[in-house]
Amino acid sequence: MTTFEVLDPATGRVLHRLDDQTPDDATAAVDAAAAALPGWRATPPRQRAEVLRRVFDLMLRDKDRLADLISSENGKSTADAVAEVTYAAEFFRWFSEEAVRSEGDYTESPAGGTRTIVRHVPVGVAALVTPWNFPAAMATRKLAPALAAGCTVVLKPAAETPLTALAVAALLSEAGLPDGVVSLVTTTDADGVVGTWLRDRRVRKLSFTGSTAVGRHLLRQAADRVVNTSLELGGNAPVVVCADADLDVAVEGTMTAKFRGGGQACTAANRIFVHESVADAFVARLSVEVGRLTVGPASSGCAIGPVITPAARDRITRVVDEAVAAGAVVVGEGAEPPAQGWFVRPLVLDHVPADSRLLAEEVFGPVASVTRWSDEDDLVARVNDTEFGLSAYVFAELGHALHLAERIEAGMVGINRGLVSDPAAPFGGFKQSGLGREGAREGLREFQETQYFSVAW
Repeated sequence: MTTFEVLDPATGRVLHRLDDQTPDDATAAVDAAAAALPGWRATPPRQRAEVLRRVFDLMLRDKDRLADLISSENGKSTADAVAEVTYAAEFFRWFSEEAVRSEGDYTESPAGGTRTIVRHVPVGVAALVTPWNFPAAMATRKLAPALAAGCTVVLKPAAETPLTALAVAALLSEAGLPDGVVSLVTTTDADGVVGTWLRDRRVRKLSFTGSTAVGRHLLRQAADRVVNTSLELGGNAPVVVCADADLDVAVEGTMTAKFRGGGQACTAANRIFVHESVADAFVARLSVEVGRLTVGPASSGCAIGPVITPAARDRITRVVDEAVAAGAVVVGEGAEPPAQGWFVRPLVLDHVPADSRLLAEEVFGPVASVTRWSDEDDLVARVNDTEFGLSAYVFAELGHALHLAERIEAGMVGINRGLVSDPAAPFGGFKQSGLGREGAREGLREFQETQYFSVAW
């Protein structure tokens, strides 16, 4: 079997070589999942819950080791990696609790003469496909509800960051998960492996997180067999700073929304709309904070790590250069990045033209793009003028912020805070940002079918 290399984006060195698995291996993974399904589906919810709870404890036990692994293969700072492990582990705790609360219903038919009993059953073998930017959390956000529901799983982690997923799978085994319930396939042939799963009649669920372009492709494939599909796709998150915002809160929230994980998140702030009456003050304060950002490997304690590939670095540089040539002004800069590795210097750009690619496309890097507004109706039109609708952030007096948030076409809106992710809340977007929700009760339902019995009475 051929192998592929997992690289450290901070240095370019090889961390590990893994088997580059094939569509035949993908079929073997489904064989194992299908064989394990009857037993896991029949396992009492309390027993499934106890396995998940043990994994939560094991992830916290190994928090530092897992964080080091994330930093090594993904590049994010130690602080961001530790936060990811804590967040990722929480999905196992949350869904260990939800596993025993899959309520049904019992009603009398309005016409009389029958009773209706409703229950929720596992959808079956679930194919999970996760991205590189949150190698622990994107896996656990899918694994935990699938296992809580009684599904068995085949998982393909991103080829850039498979080591964390393998470590989580080892903890699942340590926690007592039966063999075959979760099978990983590590591969650079994503299309071949996932296509094999979607053509296999035993696979009844696809849960994918990644780009909108790939999501569209998978949705077309899933349509051939009407596979139950959840998609968490791209974003183009706006930050809205109003005239009545607390600027200290707005700057702090924007720093979190923009620079967490080096800006490599689908929820990352991509367009920063600031009311013209406070724009100069906001930009000055934001520039000061960005100027404090250090850039380098996680091992050096820096706040901003590398982007994931040289191609990502070069694309970000190109788009910034285009914006500056069109009139955007660089007003803030973080530390100069190291020469080695795939680093991008953190930047604040002001007066970014409305037609700039910085505002139209996901930057996926540490570049804050500021544009100004004066009329709220025009602002809302500009905010909603995108095919994406994943997340947004509003900074204003609370009543004003809530009123404005209701006009924004996004599945999640942070109100006076720069973080929207929570295992107990439904994560997902509007429009081409995806289908379905992850986390909360909705996350469990994504891995269940609803069945009802009509009982003669």
